[in-house]
Amino acid sequence: MHKGYLCMVLHGHLPFVRHPEHEDFLEEDWLYEAITETYIPLISVFERLTDDKIDFRLTMTLSPTLLSMLGDQLLQERYLKHINKLIELSHKEIERTSWQPHFQNLAIMYLNEFCHARSTFERYNRNLVNAFKRFQDLGKLEIITCGATHGYFPLMDVCRDSIRAQVKVASSHYESVFGRKPRGIWLPECGYQPGHDEILKDCGIRFFFTDSHGVLHGTPRPKYGVFAPVYCKNTGVACFGRDLESSKQVWSSIEGYPGDYNYREFYRDIGFDLEFDYIRPYIHPDGVRINTGIKYFRITGTGNHKEPYVPQWARDRAADHAGNFMFNRQKQVEHLSGFMQKKPLIVSPYDAELFGHWWYEGPLWLEFLFRKIACDQDDIRLITPSEYLAENPRNQVITPSMSSWGWKGYSEMWLQGPNDWIYRHLHAGSDRMTELAKSYPNVNGLHQRALNQALRELLLAQSSDWAFILGTGTHTSYAIRRTKDHLLRFNRLYDEIKSNTIDEQWLSEIESSDNVFPNIDYRVHQ
Repeated sequence: MHKGYLCMVLHGHLPFVRHPEHEDFLEEDWLYEAITETYIPLISVFERLTDDKIDFRLTMTLSPTLLSMLGDQLLQERYLKHINKLIELSHKEIERTSWQPHFQNLAIMYLNEFCHARSTFERYNRNLVNAFKRFQDLGKLEIITCGATHGYFPLMDVCRDSIRAQVKVASSHYESVFGRKPRGIWLPECGYQPGHDEILKDCGIRFFFTDSHGVLHGTPRPKYGVFAPVYCKNTGVACFGRDLESSKQVWSSIEGYPGDYNYREFYRDIGFDLEFDYIRPYIHPDGVRINTGIKYFRITGTGNHKEPYVPQWARDRAADHAGNFMFNRQKQVEHLSGFMQKKPLIVSPYDAELFGHWWYEGPLWLEFLFRKIACDQDDIRLITPSEYLAENPRNQVITPSMSSWGWKGYSEMWLQGPNDWIYRHLHAGSDRMTELAKSYPNVNGLHQRALNQALRELLLAQSSDWAFILGTGTHTSYAIRRTKDHLLRFNRLYDEIKSNTIDEQWLSEIESSDNVFPNIDYRVHQ
């Protein structure tokens, strides 16, 4: 009875940050925050929906670097240490706020959340990939892959061997984790260049996503705009375009739901608000103040004055906003189905960390939305890309346009003054890696280890996260360091391989620290 489809997509990714040489490393907190504030809340939503027999569909990227970190024993142990400190802090907060009942209730709320996070983490044997795999096996999630290290493909086009390696390594890693080949891919930063679909097809990928203009500016023009996928000419790989209207309603902090004054204020955290001596045991050992995740205020308004957070008010608004989003999608498909010759598809992709980390109520909003769609209407149906293509195999054939998402939509975020210097070094490294792969097609032992590690270092240097950080001006020293460190290691490995002077002790050290993709095969880079 439905008139159209809704495909919700969450892109889950973090750069590979693992520093065993340091007891505490500031940027490792990115993972710990994401686990506590985004991934465990989403898993809890899936569990509640499944327990209540509410049918739902969601498409999620779990990037290879994120999967690797979630499955890493060292980082798992460090996460437990991290969440135990937050539980200890929340106990102290309950005591500190004993004369402030409203704040104490919030402190109790956070204690319960942190304890729930720890128990969920332990219940899935400290590896949350097990949880996501469970819901994929149940048919509720479609998990797609990404570039191995989130390399930005359009700016790697001068050496397509590296793009091919990014996709092949990602596909192989996905299969080793989930026991099946990936059907779809999230092109890093939605970066697409015509012809890249040939690489995807060779790797068995059936579909990908672009921003709206990647489809709308395709040749010939798409008959149904972004409201139906298109097949790439010559390959038949499907391309799904983002719907701007539904996307903006959610991600925009100004025009979208997350800016509602009743929602929790992200930028007021006790890690910055409380006295230094009190909070010091729970921030970075160097005394750098950081977010703890304990936040007592709501957005309130545009000024600096903030009122206390009221969870019930926020919950009510999340329910209202879920109803509003569903109503708008109903009207959207009703309008589109009036002149389309097939049922319209609305593709709504977002960064996963918007849900829970940046927008605290985001997972709750998502749960309300799925419940309302299942119980309160018959106009729209949740669907995954693979399900859509199985039900709608006939689609227009075009050549999508070069495009990205982000600032201005054509790579500018990753190619501007602060970061343009990195690409000549990445391109030179790509050419050198191809040279190595072709020069040493059948080696083993120490040479094979060195060649595999050379590819790991190149892939890690190619991460689009470093260029993005340089473009935004945050954590720039770390992004520069990571780019240079991986390139320097790669170049040293190149020289030692060529001169047959491999330093095994040093090689073992970097294999231990940069241990992503243990089953990598350097031969994919050719």
